[in-house]
Amino acid sequence: MRFNCMRSDLSSAVSNVSRAVSAKSANPALEGVLIKAYNNALEISGYDIEIGIVTQIEATVLEEGEIVVSARLFNDIIRKLPEEIVNIETDERMITYISSGAADYQIVGINSAEFPELPNVNEHSAFDINAEVLKNMIRQTVFAVSDNMAKPIYTGSLFEIENHIFRIVAVDGFRMAIREENVDCDINAKFVVPGKMQNEILKLINDTEKDVSVKVGQRHIMLKIENYSIISRLIEGNFLDYKTTVPKTASTEFVINTRVLASSVDRMSLLTNEKIQSPVRCSITADEIKLSCSTAVGKANDMIPASVRGNDVEIGFNNRYLLDALKNAETDEIKVMLNGSLSPMIIKPVQGDNFTFLVVPMRLAAD
Repeated sequence: MRFNCMRSDLSSAVSNVSRAVSAKSANPALEGVLIKAYNNALEISGYDIEIGIVTQIEATVLEEGEIVVSARLFNDIIRKLPEEIVNIETDERMITYISSGAADYQIVGINSAEFPELPNVNEHSAFDINAEVLKNMIRQTVFAVSDNMAKPIYTGSLFEIENHIFRIVAVDGFRMAIREENVDCDINAKFVVPGKMQNEILKLINDTEKDVSVKVGQRHIMLKIENYSIISRLIEGNFLDYKTTVPKTASTEFVINTRVLASSVDRMSLLTNEKIQSPVRCSITADEIKLSCSTAVGKANDMIPASVRGNDVEIGFNNRYLLDALKNAETDEIKVMLNGSLSPMIIKPVQGDNFTFLVVPMRLAAD
């Protein structure tokens, strides 16, 4: 194999693809990137059995071929080469020669036959969605994806399309995030996408107005994001029936400035950390919301004027879970709904149902 290409194009491609490479594997090929040089183009792949990323860049291919090289080492070398043109060549012993300007390297490669084949996605459902819309929907829900492997189904988010509405739902047992948008799509489908893949999608979507193509198979999903393809297995199992989980009515309700409430909760959080956990206590009455926190470090109090409809209530929350919901609301004002001290707090936009966040309360100790 012999080719030359632009260093910046190759560096960007290898850097992005390397995020799907195993940090440590019994199969050394999984710690590398697969480079295929054919028809004046390079196809570069990374795959850790769970997730795969593939891209193509332009190159002048003088001799076609394939090789697997260490992702970390190859990425470091390409990134630090002195000139913009990179020349790469391999021989029958799998030695890879890299040169640019006066700098040159020789590194040991691996036969491409050792690299596992990425899965084919046999299409069951397919749709297109605006890249920025998808990015915002994932960003506003992925924080609620569980990292507890005891229930693998919740380490992903439910993607659901029905009646021209695309919805993403994430839940981890302590909070739930629901985000929806109208889409021009005639299919009805539901599937669970791993949180790991969603985080990679966020990194691959840059400022673009182009659509993302989504192809869903029986066990895998593939997204086409500009010149990148990202493939992942789907998570099998029964996801929570979220529609029966969200209360339709509330005994206490108020509208409040999102930043004001988040800032107050953040101030209460100064007395807590990973070792010192204590709920933020919210005492909600007709015309104000009092927030307080008491730990071994000290006590903090704050008050926000508010116009509250319904019953007075005193309720406690994990500060981080509540802040995550408030920071991802992304509207100037929110509607907060409560049904007593033991039911989840519901956070919605003032108008419509673009997003819904639920935060499960913590039991408060008696004064």
